[in-house]
Amino acid sequence: MTAELWHHDRIDTNGIKLHYVTEGEGALMLMLHGFPEFWYSWRHQIPEFAKDHKVVAVDLRGYNDSDKPQSLSAYVMSEFVEDIRGVIEGLGYESCILVGHDWGGAIAWSFAYAYPELVSRLIVMNLPHPAKFAAGLKTPQQMLKSWYIAFFQIPFLPEFLIQLNDYRLIEEAFRGMEIDQSAFTDADIEQYKNAFAKRGALTGAINYYRNLPTYLSQKKVWGILKIPTLMIWGEEDRFLGKELTYGTEEYVQDLRIRYIPNCSHWVQQEQPQLVNQMMREFLDKRR
Repeated sequence: MTAELWHHDRIDTNGIKLHYVTEGEGALMLMLHGFPEFWYSWRHQIPEFAKDHKVVAVDLRGYNDSDKPQSLSAYVMSEFVEDIRGVIEGLGYESCILVGHDWGGAIAWSFAYAYPELVSRLIVMNLPHPAKFAAGLKTPQQMLKSWYIAFFQIPFLPEFLIQLNDYRLIEEAFRGMEIDQSAFTDADIEQYKNAFAKRGALTGAINYYRNLPTYLSQKKVWGILKIPTLMIWGEEDRFLGKELTYGTEEYVQDLRIRYIPNCSHWVQQEQPQLVNQMMREFLDKRR
């Protein structure tokens, strides 16, 4: 079934409405996208896993067709986590397979710690464990790679620059990093541009970063996560170094890490068949 025929809906959660795309029946597989994306970044995974799951790919708050609260304080991790809890319970499920990439991965990590009983399996792509990320940002090499976090702290300017030349920076975010130059079609890029052209979407998405320094500065003790966890990592990620994955087993009791060489940050879009295969092997082994 093509993306045009997938079911779209909205769900009330944590005082807002989130838009989502869904297909299939069975155990819930909940997919969380990153920046600068929306549900569409899971277009290669939805049909594959809808064969035997109820796949739900949400637009996070502030993105695309989900609500976009205006207050900066609405874009903090505790709110993101409660959004996801409300989605799972609102859909009538007691647990889910939680899949996240980039910011969606950060939310997935935090959600798994906050509500481990609601997550049967955790799959995170190109986003390190929060403890490893916080430690990595103290190193010169990762600080240089994460320059954009500081840039996004500036009011108004990031929004202005991203909109220039028909959202040229959105296109460069994908095509400037991809290793496989055929990973994103012109139609794909238009989808992302259109999602960010919606009123309030740019500021909503950037507000995630504007609250990030405060979140990272909080002293938090991360325990041992007991949920079976798969990390998939595109090794040519320009923003997040592979070394951020080293030592993750100190925080995750049942961990599998799969690296994909010659692949960028956009791992599930650039190498979808391989990512799907890795996910299948992980899920099948643990049934």
